[in-house]
Amino acid sequence: MNWEPSQPKEPCPDDSVDVVVVPRSSDLGDGFIVQRALPSAKRRMIGPFVFFDQMGPAVMTSGKGLDVRPHPHIGLATVTYMFTGEILHRDSLGSVQPIQPGAVNWMTAGSGIVHSERTPPQLRAVDAPLFGIQSWVALPKSQEETAPSFVHHAETGLPVLEAEGKHVRVIAGSLYGVEAPVKTFSDMFYADVTLEANTSLNVPAEHEERAAYIVEGSMQVGRDVFEAGQLVVFKPNTPVTLKAQTRTRLMLLGGEPMDGPRFIWWNFVSSSRERIEQAKADWRAQRFDAVPGETEFIALPPEKNPPPVKYP
Repeated sequence: MNWEPSQPKEPCPDDSVDVVVVPRSSDLGDGFIVQRALPSAKRRMIGPFVFFDQMGPAVMTSGKGLDVRPHPHIGLATVTYMFTGEILHRDSLGSVQPIQPGAVNWMTAGSGIVHSERTPPQLRAVDAPLFGIQSWVALPKSQEETAPSFVHHAETGLPVLEAEGKHVRVIAGSLYGVEAPVKTFSDMFYADVTLEANTSLNVPAEHEERAAYIVEGSMQVGRDVFEAGQLVVFKPNTPVTLKAQTRTRLMLLGGEPMDGPRFIWWNFVSSSRERIEQAKADWRAQRFDAVPGETEFIALPPEKNPPPVKYP
């Protein structure tokens, strides 16, 4: 493991930080709030990441739960990663998987998949905490119509690096010389990082697009300090050193730029506006495969919604 790439220890912030994104809040219903960092007006994509939501922290009170009814995706992979709590994933392939802290759950939508996300029945009888990140990874043009799939890797199956107050779990892609087991479709990295107070961590410059999302605590880059709930995007090919002000948890993410812009509308991502229109028509006509055992579904949003947005 190489914690110390050959780069300055204290880069000037003007030489390393590109933009800082403060997520906007969105209510998914029943008072469950998410903080959406991507896409934003300041930054639409980071490597293949086109969507990044912080879920919670929240407590689902006894008798209630999270109920994201069956809905479709195309052209992307979803990555659900929990810090606390549990979500039950079901999809149109027949997958049924509890999503628990520290595990990676990678669902490739490709040509089309439908899934639901709910609080498991056994947790609805108690107050259940829920805290995690859901992100979408755009697929390269050559893989946008790949067959859908779902893979789960338990916490114990992911590579972990530990040294001198640093704890790094690599969720997807490669970082610091290790590679996560999940199959990805482009050059990328995604990691869960915990730093003890006053600990520094160098972010390798091998990937062109890089960012850190602060989950808890605060970190310093150069002379600037960034707080929890901020997405700090770094400039390409520049030295970056993060220093934890307190015990800090953050997500490192990024990769190579995508092979062209993407259109995003509702749950659909594609390099083609026409493909999104086809997906809308297919969902409206219920031509997607159903989730076994589920009869509910989320209806297509009204057509008065804006047309697909093209993100460079």
